[in-house]
Amino acid sequence: MREVFQQSLDEVRVRLVEISELVAEAMEKATRAFGTSDVALAEEVIDNDPVIDDKAIALDELAIDILARQQPVASDLRTVVSALRISASLERMGDIAEHIAQLTRMRFPDRAIPKGLKGTFTKMGEIDVEVARTLTELLDTRDIALAEKIRNEDDKLDELHVSVFEKVLSESWHGEASATVDATLASRYHERFGDHAVSVAKKIVYLATGDWAPSDDA
Repeated sequence: MREVFQQSLDEVRVRLVEISELVAEAMEKATRAFGTSDVALAEEVIDNDPVIDDKAIALDELAIDILARQQPVASDLRTVVSALRISASLERMGDIAEHIAQLTRMRFPDRAIPKGLKGTFTKMGEIDVEVARTLTELLDTRDIALAEKIRNEDDKLDELHVSVFEKVLSESWHGEASATVDATLASRYHERFGDHAVSVAKKIVYLATGDWAPSDDA
């Protein structure tokens, strides 16, 4: 019975890694589409988001089944409950990638990135993709050193997020209302993507060490 239970826990980990891989792929495509106005690529991200949703639901069902059938305690219980919360964060990260793709589609054939902010959003996209890939590795290996890397990258995202608001609120900003909305929305999406990654990383650190990683965030 214990062997079957352990196999179930291993399956939870494997599925989390799989979902995280899909999220990283979605964000990579979404940011590429956003930067190049590639509406076909944006549509691909939007069309594939239900796949992430379905896999997250299936993982939740597996975790609930483990809770009902195996009635885990102590560290095993924390693992299963944490998987439910991590699944929710990954699903939201997939939604954020979809939102960025939707901005691309909404503004096509025009560029969604407002003038003067291309470099900033290119950097934010690169950081989010790197964060997503690092998170996948963290989920797979439980190497808690990767959690600190994610947090450091999130700090960079926060700084870039602030710089976008400073830009659109400055006297030198002459963008139309739609450009201002696009800039603030896109910046917020990138910033929240990083926040969710930090939240997941904290949970993995807790599972590995029993301690919450110090953070001012969720």
